[in-house]
Amino acid sequence: MAVVLGPNRYGKAETRVVRVAREGEVHHLKDCTVSIALSGAMEAVHLAGDNAAVLPTDSQKNTVYAFAREHGIGEIEEFALLLARHFVDSQQAVHHARVAIDEHAWVRRGPHSFVRDGTEVRTCLVHHDRDGTSSVVSGLRDLVLLNSTGSEFHGFATDRYTTLAPATDRVLATAVTAGWRHAGPGTGSSADSYASSYADSYTGARECLLEAFAGTHSLSLQQTLYAMGRRVLERRPELCEVRLALPNRHHFLVDLAPFGLDNPGEVYYAADRPYGLIEGTVLDDAAPPAGPAWD
Repeated sequence: MAVVLGPNRYGKAETRVVRVAREGEVHHLKDCTVSIALSGAMEAVHLAGDNAAVLPTDSQKNTVYAFAREHGIGEIEEFALLLARHFVDSQQAVHHARVAIDEHAWVRRGPHSFVRDGTEVRTCLVHHDRDGTSSVVSGLRDLVLLNSTGSEFHGFATDRYTTLAPATDRVLATAVTAGWRHAGPGTGSSADSYASSYADSYTGARECLLEAFAGTHSLSLQQTLYAMGRRVLERRPELCEVRLALPNRHHFLVDLAPFGLDNPGEVYYAADRPYGLIEGTVLDDAAPPAGPAWD
């Protein structure tokens, strides 16, 4: 049996960086978690303990902070591309860089006062290769949605263990994790203009998700997932693929009969686990191959 080194990468995970842009009395806040992974000609460090090709993960962390100061943090996709290109261009042994950024939202309450905006997190994942090819996946997680009616679930398969009753009117709730792949950038920085504005793209895609969730009379969460992904691709031509993970946050009617009370669909127990998890991809069939974009 021959033992060989397989795919590998290393980097600094979850560097927290907060950037305050001070414009007189009005301040702007960016709160991000940055994770970096580098790969390339790293065989020697694994096989012989030779660290010559290894840029310390502490240096990667410091780069995040220095770039936040020197370049600021605008759209997280742009900051991720800046970092990824830097590591590939500056380190001969690095052939591929992966940068993932979570942005934690704050709502302005004054010129320099902010309140944390719930649990929703904006996300991006960037890959950049030595040949200049980049891929960008934007998205979000923990976007909590609920329809109090307009949802059904019946006609499903049954077996000897099925106890679930068919439902013609139920609460449909979920915490959306979504990612959408940009058809650009492709090769080189000039392709970045294809996405035109990551901020506009993010706002538009998010609104499409909200509209489709609210506007779909759902016969299953799978049907809703497809409607959400389809709406994004129909409205946002700069995007070519949407991946969604929708946990079914079950709401069960509470039996109030022991207390002499009826319950005409008004009082529910919100269960946190176990839950159904619906995952799926919706894509333009003419989309370029995803490559490592989602990894």
